Amino acid sequence: MNAPATPTIPLLDLDLLKTLVSIAETGNFSAAAAAVHRTPSAVSMQVKKMEELLGRPVFIRDSRSVELTADGAFLLEHARRMLALNRDAVARFVVPDVQGVVRLGAPDDVAERFLVDMLRRFNESHPQVTVNVTIDGTQRMMDMVHNGVLDLTLITCEAGFKDDDAEVLFREKLVWATCKGGVAAEQKPLPVSVWEEGCAWRKAALEQLDARNIPWRVAFQSAHISGQRAAVLADLAVAPIPVSSIGGDIVETPKHFNLPDLPKYALGLLTTKDPNPAVQAAADHLRASFANR
Repeated sequence: MNAPATPTIPLLDLDLLKTLVSIAETGNFSAAAAAVHRTPSAVSMQVKKMEELLGRPVFIRDSRSVELTADGAFLLEHARRMLALNRDAVARFVVPDVQGVVRLGAPDDVAERFLVDMLRRFNESHPQVTVNVTIDGTQRMMDMVHNGVLDLTLITCEAGFKDDDAEVLFREKLVWATCKGGVAAEQKPLPVSVWEEGCAWRKAALEQLDARNIPWRVAFQSAHISGQRAAVLADLAVAPIPVSSIGGDIVETPKHFNLPDLPKYALGLLTTKDPNPAVQAAADHLRASFANR
């Protein structure tokens, strides 16, 4: 008896995804049609094809507006990544002469965990582009992009903080970190290591503690993930950190301490208006790099 055939998952054409992104960004079919150099009727047919392929609607349409459904919003996030992967790969061969200076901002933890490898690979594919990196807090880097001091920046968003202009690249759960075998999580009030007001991790953690009526005190403050880890390793405090930062003697606080669950946070990408080719290449490389994670 033959084994049942494995269902074949259909492939989404990049042109369909490009049209999806254009509609989402312009807010209507006519403007999207101009952006992708098609007629409005051709764009409508593309959307119909996409929805038939997926078996569910991606847009809510009326006579005056177009909005993404929840499934459409999910697809938009992945569409941007898939298009960036394609551009990042092709750019290595067809636009190797892109040159210029890119001013990139990033939070401390992102620079430590992700940027080294990403910038190394970007330098290999775009040797004539110089990337100058600024490490700072999310709000200050957002202001620097809006004021023209930075060309693009990675920022912490969601988990109690939101910037409507930021394109989400990556989501990850926050967890309570403690020292392996430590006693900080037993203390009352709970000693926590956080950063200043405005930090998304701080906001998420302290709001959850307050919601559970768990008394707390700020025992350690640091703008750097290395400082947070030092506080945890010294058993001075517990700290809300990304799950990918757990390792070695820094462990997730055991469940029996009954600390509240923390939300996911997101890394967003904020770019200047009308980026030049070097900035666009760097942005696409970041999108592609996080799409592979």
